[in-house]
Amino acid sequence: MSKLRAEVHVSGRVQGVCFRHYTQKTAQQHGVSGWCRNRPDGSVEAVFEGEETAVRAVVDWCRQGPDLARVDALQVEWTTASDEFIGFNVIR
Repeated sequence: MSKLRAEVHVSGRVQGVCFRHYTQKTAQQHGVSGWCRNRPDGSVEAVFEGEETAVRAVVDWCRQGPDLARVDALQVEWTTASDEFIGFNVIR
């Protein structure tokens, strides 16, 4: 199976609602590596790498996020995985 990388930008009510925590949990459940962080503009940025079906599942989860979130827009750039990450980290 092929590996995939998704660079994601999520905007809406995505800070202060545990979006990063649940993104990490979801990525780990799917065996996806990478990172996520808050951006100064109130959005969340993330990079996911792993098996294509797993990465697509995590990106699909980001379209809604956790219960308290409101996702207004999700931008995704798809590329080939670089295998540069070990695990999934929340950058603070």
